[in-house]
Amino acid sequence: MSHRNARLTVHGRLLLVQRVRQQGMPIAHVAKAMGVSRQCASRWVKRFDTEGEPGLTDRSSRPHHSPTRTPAAVEAVVLAKRVELRCGPDGIFAVTGVPARTVTAILRRNNTPRLAECDPLTGDVIRARRVTTKRYEREHPGELVHVDVKKIGRIPDGGGWRAHGRQMGSTGKRKRTRIGFDFVHSMVDDHSRLAYSEILDDEKGETCAAFLQRAAVFFAANGIAKISRVMTDNHWSYTRSTNVAAALAAMGARHVLIRPHCPWQNGKVERFNRTLQTEWAYRQVFVTNQARTDAFAPWLEHYNNHRRHSALGGLPPASRLSPT
Repeated sequence: MSHRNARLTVHGRLLLVQRVRQQGMPIAHVAKAMGVSRQCASRWVKRFDTEGEPGLTDRSSRPHHSPTRTPAAVEAVVLAKRVELRCGPDGIFAVTGVPARTVTAILRRNNTPRLAECDPLTGDVIRARRVTTKRYEREHPGELVHVDVKKIGRIPDGGGWRAHGRQMGSTGKRKRTRIGFDFVHSMVDDHSRLAYSEILDDEKGETCAAFLQRAAVFFAANGIAKISRVMTDNHWSYTRSTNVAAALAAMGARHVLIRPHCPWQNGKVERFNRTLQTEWAYRQVFVTNQARTDAFAPWLEHYNNHRRHSALGGLPPASRLSPT
């Protein structure tokens, strides 16, 4: 297949050569008839004379020598850290010193799948790619917070299928066992990405309202005294609950609903949900549900005060907040 911007295909180049070499037509006349320059026609004829028909195919535009390319040993270190840490370019930069843009080029050059496409526990590719191009950020903390609930299956005592394999749930007894879900309620500040989360038993209106009140207290203790707007999806616990409406009124916040079936509009907390899955819930094998629950608070503290955020220039959310 020829280059997409090429004037002639391989068949057209062969036809040009046949007219010049077999039919004896002047090269300038053939070039004009086929819509290419004389220099272009001469080049294809010369390649045919020296290489035959294989010379009429496109050559790689890659340079013969790249003196500034990252050494192979450094590339190997970057790829190994990607497998070991399962983090993005900014995280790899923090441990290797290789600039994030260079890390991105290395990963792309080696066809490394995006983290969003991979299983957070094993690193295997499990899903198709999805790209979001439009991004925004509020200017000040508290202007807008994103709120959502993430359901995560509870872990049976002794560990579930992630610990023992898919055959774990193959027996009739296990199929009939109702383990249930943990409901991770989260609030994320749009400007600073500061997050507050709790693992609760349900997502009823009164539960959501109580969570909003505790989240507002946490935000105030971390320098966000006023929350102006609260964005949620259209779940009935937010739209039909008088408890939620009363909690928002007490906070002095306006309720903002996303467009139905458009979860990306609540993107900050949706991205946080993905992060808590990959870095906490499914990062390692837990053999009890309580062990996973106990690991949540330390992880959340790390997320807010230490974890690097590429959207914040490699700094944690706490860096954007004034101490109180």
